[in-house]
Amino acid sequence: MDPEEMRVQALLASHQQSAPRLDFATAVRSLVAYQHGFAVLSTNSKSTPGFPSGSVVGFAPDEMGRPVFVFSGMSGHTQDVLVDPKCSLTVASGDFKGAADGRVNLMGTMEKIPKTDIEPLKELYLSKHPNAFWVNFGDFNWFRLNVENVRFVGGFARAGDVSASDYTKSSPDPIVSVGGKVGKHMNDDHEEATLAMIEHYVGIKVESAKIVAMDSLGMDIVVERTPKGEGQPQSFKIRLPFEEPVKERKDIKEQIVKMTQASSKAA
Repeated sequence: MDPEEMRVQALLASHQQSAPRLDFATAVRSLVAYQHGFAVLSTNSKSTPGFPSGSVVGFAPDEMGRPVFVFSGMSGHTQDVLVDPKCSLTVASGDFKGAADGRVNLMGTMEKIPKTDIEPLKELYLSKHPNAFWVNFGDFNWFRLNVENVRFVGGFARAGDVSASDYTKSSPDPIVSVGGKVGKHMNDDHEEATLAMIEHYVGIKVESAKIVAMDSLGMDIVVERTPKGEGQPQSFKIRLPFEEPVKERKDIKEQIVKMTQASSKAA
């Protein structure tokens, strides 16, 4: 490898290793809370004993992050969990495109919710699935997954288990839900500012930069860069922390303006 390229790679690796990120429990709660509400439920098959079965299902997380479901009594996965309630739910980030993007597997025991407890959950489920008219059908069953273990993959070199206690006690990061709109505005109108911030704070030049996520500690950005001596650009995700943690949407703008100005002065 070219010596200059080795220097750039070492600089990038050093910056990324120390870049602040959400703790795993908060990252998982955020992913589950703000995702589109569909995931893959894996059950032990009743019809084909000894084999796993996977189904794409709708869900809505409650205040403790426990997924709530509304299943038809005729569905295979309904029959599966009535026989063996041990199952898992694999939830991918809303913008999932591949191995660099976040996903989580929630393992636990499915609990059938008594009819007396269903009414308060309808609003919860409809807030995520407003067209789910079947919530009022008598032949649909309500379930909750009581989470017992969590396996999280947040991208390359970012993976680990989260205890059920840490998961349920944590809360979603509020900035994750609003950061997408700010990122889109930056991508549409101010990509040059993002490029400048990367050069100033990370120390490398890239050819393109698209903000794909934000949280209270910083931004995730997909960049393209052509290594020296190679004609093929490489695309990868980097972390760009804010100078200070943010608590609400207006704080994001203040941080980006501050970082943009610092990058401009250093250019």
